[in-house]
Amino acid sequence: MLEVSGLRAGYGASEVLFGVDLTVREGEVVTLLGRNGMGKTTTVRAIMGLNPPRGGHVGFRGAALVGQPPEAIARRGIGLVPEGRQVFPTLSVRENLVATAANRAAHATPWTLPRLYALFPRLEERAAQSARTLSGGEQQMLAIGRALMTNPHLLILDEATEGLAPVIRAEIWNTLATLKQAGQAILVIDKNLAALTRLADRHHVLEKGRTVWSGTSAQLQENAEAVRRWIGV
Repeated sequence: MLEVSGLRAGYGASEVLFGVDLTVREGEVVTLLGRNGMGKTTTVRAIMGLNPPRGGHVGFRGAALVGQPPEAIARRGIGLVPEGRQVFPTLSVRENLVATAANRAAHATPWTLPRLYALFPRLEERAAQSARTLSGGEQQMLAIGRALMTNPHLLILDEATEGLAPVIRAEIWNTLATLKQAGQAILVIDKNLAALTRLADRHHVLEKGRTVWSGTSAQLQENAEAVRRWIGV
């Protein structure tokens, strides 16, 4: 579904990515791991066209994405839950959810408000509230819901549980497990290695803007000490 090879990108005169390689197949959950500042968010931004790549290849469902504007990439069926959530603060919860809603993947049973409210009952309770009044955990649910309402082929979550209370983190992990069971392909960035190992099929580790290790969850457990050296503080 998603194929990234030799990806290079940066900001201004500074290059941040020097050769990132990763793949996500249909129905897979794949992680992007690494310490802060290693290029994980820049990789996501380059895939989405927010930081246009300076080299390499990004392919999605047979189409080359390099050079396409972010809105065209999103329309191809990639739903982004960005770092910091970035919900529309002055819009209501319901308005956030319907603002960009579309059945981009042409699902036979697309995400709708009733279906989404069944996944996140708290969003239905707060449907008329402005997004700025929500807690951090509720805003993360809203950000995930907003991306799901675009009915994406691929869901990308940047720092899926950062800054959330433990009970909300658990709820987010349970939600992602539910989405995986439904066949949703997911690329996720997070620091909770235990949760990611249970959830994900495969993992990619970044070090100084390069992919330095890739493998399955079983292989990650076998190489846990080496991987922790790359992703530990």
